[in-house]
Amino acid sequence: MKTAIVILNWNGKKLLEQFLPSIVKFSSDEAEIYVADNASDDDSISYIKNAFPSVKIVKNIENGGYAQGYNDALKKIDADIYCLINSDVEVTQNWLSPILDVFKSDENTAIIQPKILDFKDKTKFEYAGAAGGFIDLYGYPYCRGRVFNDLEKDSNQYNDISEIFWASGACLFIRSKIYCKLNGFDEDYFAHQEEIDLCWRTQNIGYKVKYVGSSTVYHVGGATLQETNPQKTFLNFRNSLLNVVKNVPKKWFLFVVFSRLLLDGIAGIKFILELRPIHTWAIVKAHFSFYKNFFKFLKKRKVLQKKSDYNLHTSIVWQYFVMGRKKFTDLK
Repeated sequence: MKTAIVILNWNGKKLLEQFLPSIVKFSSDEAEIYVADNASDDDSISYIKNAFPSVKIVKNIENGGYAQGYNDALKKIDADIYCLINSDVEVTQNWLSPILDVFKSDENTAIIQPKILDFKDKTKFEYAGAAGGFIDLYGYPYCRGRVFNDLEKDSNQYNDISEIFWASGACLFIRSKIYCKLNGFDEDYFAHQEEIDLCWRTQNIGYKVKYVGSSTVYHVGGATLQETNPQKTFLNFRNSLLNVVKNVPKKWFLFVVFSRLLLDGIAGIKFILELRPIHTWAIVKAHFSFYKNFFKFLKKRKVLQKKSDYNLHTSIVWQYFVMGRKKFTDLK
């Protein structure tokens, strides 16, 4: 099974210096390693050529963000399995074998995520993916090991192999034939939550997304956009709404769309009360962008097969903020 590990880079020489060595050390025997460069203007490329001549470089002609960056690069890479991994991820010994074994044993598994722990505190799960992602009825994402900003300590409680709804773009394995069949990421997302859309579409056509807890990586998180950056707020809210329009089944569609408008308004008020009005404005801009793209995404929706049963918990907002359920295992 030919495997390609593909690191998307944009002006990330410092991250490559810190994290590329672990990927080369623990992966070279089982996979080819690529850096897909999004038109960097630092000396990332010369560093890779000098320090790691075995690492192959794919040059994109522009910085098209996460979605376009991978779509452009993967067209030039021949492999059965793509591993899409952020440049701020440290991998561990024997991280690949458990994942490749699952791909070999189950042809219907299309996407896999490893356990993602926090590089800054390796006892805890990391925000972007943790032990596998889910969404609620309204399209809000959360994870085993992370609900909103509450992160669990890793006490081996998620060392299993299980089906999940979405795998984190920080470290995501996918069969190349499925990636190509789905035409890759939706480039209208630019960055953030495009992996949720990809996983959703993967399940729409009958394939599974899994988490493999016997494989561990450590993610810095926020290396490109910090959690406090309003652009991240904008992209997360806008793209979550786009996911709803594209993928929510017909029976829930109008209810979920109108409910989200109300719930996002409440989130905007919460940011004001927290004296963070810049994030309220980011939500407002996200909604204007959503309205602008609404009919474009309705057209995309019409050509997509829909998964009828997608939500594990009715409302993560209600359970977390009203009922005080902070851990995945507490959710009803």
